[in-house]
Amino acid sequence: MPDSQPQPPSDSWPSLPGPGPAGPAPLLLCGARLTDGRTVDVRLGGGRIEAVGTAGSLAADSTRASATRVDLTGYLLLPAPAEPHAHACTALSADTGGPVSYDPADVQRRATEAALLQLGHGATALRAHVRVGDLAGLGALTAVLRTGRSLRGLAELTTVAVPRVLTGLAGADGLAVLRDALKMGASVVGGCPDLDPDPTGYVEAVLEVASEHGCPVDLHTDAADPARLARFAAMAGGLRPGVALGPCGGLAALPAEPAARTADRLAAAGVTVVCLPQGGCGSVDGRGVAPVRLLRSAGVRVAAGSGALRDVSNPVGRGDPLEAAYLLASCQGLSAEDAYTAVSTSARAALGLPEVRVEAGFPAELLAVRGAGLPDALSPAYSRIVVHGGRVVARTSAVREYRDSAGTTSPGLPRQARGPA
Repeated sequence: MPDSQPQPPSDSWPSLPGPGPAGPAPLLLCGARLTDGRTVDVRLGGGRIEAVGTAGSLAADSTRASATRVDLTGYLLLPAPAEPHAHACTALSADTGGPVSYDPADVQRRATEAALLQLGHGATALRAHVRVGDLAGLGALTAVLRTGRSLRGLAELTTVAVPRVLTGLAGADGLAVLRDALKMGASVVGGCPDLDPDPTGYVEAVLEVASEHGCPVDLHTDAADPARLARFAAMAGGLRPGVALGPCGGLAALPAEPAARTADRLAAAGVTVVCLPQGGCGSVDGRGVAPVRLLRSAGVRVAAGSGALRDVSNPVGRGDPLEAAYLLASCQGLSAEDAYTAVSTSARAALGLPEVRVEAGFPAELLAVRGAGLPDALSPAYSRIVVHGGRVVARTSAVREYRDSAGTTSPGLPRQARGPA
């Protein structure tokens, strides 16, 4: 199985081109399988998909002989997933003991390792919720912003500023810190209205600041109170460039009728719900996963994120979008295709990113997973090759071995076949 410690990708790997003066070198992905069953070659250039042709057709193009080739025989090629709900400032802190350290050096180290872990899983874009004010001040945000800059060319990391209180006497300080966070480089206004003495006033404050700066909004809410959630949706519905709410696990505990009414109101407001199939996060009580099928049937865009990554809220969190899709398919009744859409197309839309398809003209943000089809890829999903901006930026190679059943003393173990695993 793959080493659990992430390592920065190296341009010295065979078949991994480095960026030239005009951008990434041309790249040819050969023999990849698509979800519709076709086996194709895919040529990348300038950070986009230049052409998709039948297997062997682009490889035989002598005018593109300089393109570096990557053999994807046995791999399924997909639009890369995105991570819409990470917690970079608390990630990988479960084993530290005592309170989480918000020392900028500690936060940057953990945030970098967490982002590389998620990149290795396939997420080429990540939205990190970062606590601001109180104990964290602005140091944690400074560290995560530095992490984002250090990862340029590998992954796209954006930050959500998450203040605790925005109303009453204490709220004045929270509002000042929130505005400072946006000036520093946070690109999304977040928060946890359920934790404020005046949840409605909290949302009003968030929307006001977001309107001032032209920022999206991404709020944590358990959604256990359907009337409150409906108010949130009505207040936020007209905001552009968009509003996301999550994890909304409390909706799953509501009776069918009020849950359906609430879903209809969320759909009418154009709000995206980001569910967390792998477990919740520390800002809200864990109440299960939002009712994904109900929300989708009402017309709500549903994206899936990872939430806590090995912190006190989920000490075994993996931060793996394919695991999130697997859980949506196995536990929520979604098809493999709809489950993967939640972690890819819908997640990218929640982040305000352009759509990705394995077609000419679309961004070269891709994930190759060893497998014959999506159900196969969502099951073992060990070997992966990740493409960001037209470059291979990460890969995980897994080899399964078995001991000789005859019980011989030979140290050799039979290796798995090279075909689809």
